Amino acid sequence: MPIPEEVTGDEIDKDVRQELQSLPKTLAEDVARNLVMVARLLDEDPEAAYGYSRVALRLASRVAAVREAAGFAAYANQKYSEALAEFRAARRMTGSVELWPVMADCERGLGRPEKALDMAGAPEVHKLDKAGQVEMRLVAAGARRDMGQLDAAIVTLQSPELASNSVQPWTARLRYAYADALLAAGREREAREWFAKAVESDRDGSTDASDRLAELDGVEFVDALDEHEGEAGSGGDVESASTEDGDKDRDTNPDKDGDED
Repeated sequence: MPIPEEVTGDEIDKDVRQELQSLPKTLAEDVARNLVMVARLLDEDPEAAYGYSRVALRLASRVAAVREAAGFAAYANQKYSEALAEFRAARRMTGSVELWPVMADCERGLGRPEKALDMAGAPEVHKLDKAGQVEMRLVAAGARRDMGQLDAAIVTLQSPELASNSVQPWTARLRYAYADALLAAGREREAREWFAKAVESDRDGSTDASDRLAELDGVEFVDALDEHEGEAGSGGDVESASTEDGDKDRDTNPDKDGDED
């Protein structure tokens, strides 16, 4: 797969670069450049990122960072069976529990929420850092919802991290998940409150909490086309208040299609 000339491979994290030192210099550079492309494209073009990850995997399958990158690329493409296999391989190589939450979420993707809950109660969770433990809580709540246990999902998300006024990297996603669970349970007033709190903490736009809040407030975002050609100042996105009180259906818990490859 083509790689832009400006991508040298030096952009990768120093820990990954150190892992690649076990490879011949030219091979290490090729692998590094492919890993850079995976990182760059993972969010905007998951399919392309997956392609680069497969190249890196063919070149250096015995490098843990490569297996991890391949896992995340497969995960982004909902290839959960493949992702789980790569994460397990990376964990065997490093002995780290860092990937435990995303491994559990792969089990959810494969339609095994009970297995995800088992992992949420495993000793490995106690070895995770605070961010990892919050992520595990999010996965466990998602598994409860997969099983139709909305009240249990809400309780699972109730935690010191949720109640804290300090804003951490995980705060917006935790508040959003809590608001979404409340809304699914029909507790709209509380859901609105927590969507608002999610908006306050979402500094990098990692959630669509502002859209969900606007929806609850009856606000519609309309793409207004220029109905009068040549009329100055028309067109663009405009915000208008809905005059309808009707509930708007929204899938608050999209199913994940597991890959059984």
